Amino acid sequence: MSLIDVTIAEIIQESPSVKSFRLVRADGEPLGTYLPGAHIDVTAPNAITRQYSLCSTPEAGDMFTVAVKREDDSRGGSAALHELSVGDRLRISAPRNLLGIAEGAAHHVLIAAGIGITPLLSMARYMDVHDIGFELHYFARSAEEAAFLPLLQDRCPEKLHAHLGIPRADQDAVLEAMLAAAPEGSHAYVCGPVGFMQKVVDLAEGHLPPHAVHREDFHAAPLPDASENTAFEVELEDEVYEVGAGQSIVEVLKANGCDVDTSCEEGVCGTCVMQVLAGDPEHRDSVLTREEKAAGELIATCVSRATGPRLVLDYY
Repeated sequence: MSLIDVTIAEIIQESPSVKSFRLVRADGEPLGTYLPGAHIDVTAPNAITRQYSLCSTPEAGDMFTVAVKREDDSRGGSAALHELSVGDRLRISAPRNLLGIAEGAAHHVLIAAGIGITPLLSMARYMDVHDIGFELHYFARSAEEAAFLPLLQDRCPEKLHAHLGIPRADQDAVLEAMLAAAPEGSHAYVCGPVGFMQKVVDLAEGHLPPHAVHREDFHAAPLPDASENTAFEVELEDEVYEVGAGQSIVEVLKANGCDVDTSCEEGVCGTCVMQVLAGDPEHRDSVLTREEKAAGELIATCVSRATGPRLVLDYY
């Protein structure tokens, strides 16, 4: 996967724990537009790569903006980025979309908690400019901790519903009321902490069909104990490879010279997704939707396996 050299043109402290980074191409060329809801891989100077949603104006073209929350239990990604300065260099991937605006939806209900505002911010900015019906519900502990709140209050105050300081025990009632009031044909989108997202998905599916509920999740799902793994075969372009109990599909394919892109290798970014032409996947990722997993036509090859003796794959 080719990466793009970028320079940090501006850093803004959006909240006590969140900084936004305005990125421009190091060669001075425009970065181009992207679809709202997209994310990029960001490789810091310490060589750690993480995925961050784009929160700039999708159609601007000249720069990308990502927002990074410094996590107390960071494995080195967010902490390293928070130490950077204007003029420092990074490498990024081209934008990819796991969370996009559903075509044909009558209305869009965006639900964010904390740093989960980032992908929904670009979607809200796009829909506001293009007169697409939406409402944005933003949960945060306080106004001070709600990154981008002043921007949203300035740009789309009539579409914004800021839910500040609501205890977790009281969130269900607020969510239930907003979802019950969603017009027919609505789609809901959620991003935030894992527990919050699962709560929203569970409540939303009581009012909307499963295909109308979308989530953005960059947290890896817990994997079963590797001792439970069994070996199986993978066929790709008429070549058959053995995937051992202690190996991943993508590990075996790359070792045999197959051109498979990877990034997170935790089943959250979608880079390594391939088509399934035959066989039954055992899905262990956090990137495919419930419908995609049920269809069995795609597989995240970095973490998922097979329930049977063989999978036949193709490039996606």
